[in-house]
Amino acid sequence: MTRNVARTHQPLNLFDMWRGMSRQARREAIEGYICISPWLIGFVMFVAGPILASLVLSLTYWDIGSAPRWVGMQNYVEIFTNDGDFLQALKVTLTYAVVTLPLHLVLGLALSLLLNLRLRGMNFYRTLFYIPAVLPIVAVTMLWIWIFNPEFGVINHLLSLVGIEGPTWFHSPRWALPGLMLLGLWGVGGGAVIYLAGLQNIPPHLYEAAEIDGANIWRRFWRITLPLLTPTLFFQLVLNLIATFQVFTQSYIATQGGPLQATFFYMLYIYNKAFGTLRMGYGSALAWILTLIILAVTLLVFRSSPHWVYYEAERRKEDA
Repeated sequence: MTRNVARTHQPLNLFDMWRGMSRQARREAIEGYICISPWLIGFVMFVAGPILASLVLSLTYWDIGSAPRWVGMQNYVEIFTNDGDFLQALKVTLTYAVVTLPLHLVLGLALSLLLNLRLRGMNFYRTLFYIPAVLPIVAVTMLWIWIFNPEFGVINHLLSLVGIEGPTWFHSPRWALPGLMLLGLWGVGGGAVIYLAGLQNIPPHLYEAAEIDGANIWRRFWRITLPLLTPTLFFQLVLNLIATFQVFTQSYIATQGGPLQATFFYMLYIYNKAFGTLRMGYGSALAWILTLIILAVTLLVFRSSPHWVYYEAERRKEDA
């Protein structure tokens, strides 16, 4: 009897599970795999395959013109010990992330609070603020190059009306990066729409009860709106965090990483190494370092989420 109990607790492998299925269940399983096979094939060929290939290539020297030559960890050693451009690219990217990430979160939340007001024609304004988030980034960058033009740009013209001489923006090592930061805030309306969805999911009776208790608008915001909006805030934080580490198009089109590497983002550095100098192995190593940095920061955010993200459903389970 002991042997039988021990056998029943042994984990089943896939073959045993397949044998234990009925004919109808097997047929449904086969049909299901056939239906998802295009996605599986595409995932293996265009996602999982390139990821594994880049990992292998990061341990080689490959200039496309010749076969990859195995060099082990040499690319990584060179990056950390003999590559000043790596530190500059990482510095620019981190600076951009530290400044723009909080601004994206705060401005998106503030805009969503305005778009949540019950005013006439509000649907029009919601659409208007969301449009920049879906415009092609190349077209948007070209537009902002004209806006920041030091001679006939809109911003410097407005500054001249109040007696202020505008900077040269993308032509200045001091102002090029702040200009790209302002450009990055152009799509804040997309995040505002996501916040708006979270705001509209907050039960109205909570505000009604707080108002009856005498809570003013600021207390209702800090005690009701913000805590119940933390899951949406957490979602926005993770997405924007990953996006800020992957800035490329704006810098490539507007400044090419200049002037004096003031806008030399990490993704632009990867592009220059992989496709400019054709050092594909070196570029793959840079890409994996960025992947590990993003992974570490994202995991840190996830580990911190239990201390500040409020889930009403989980709180109800604890109370029950």
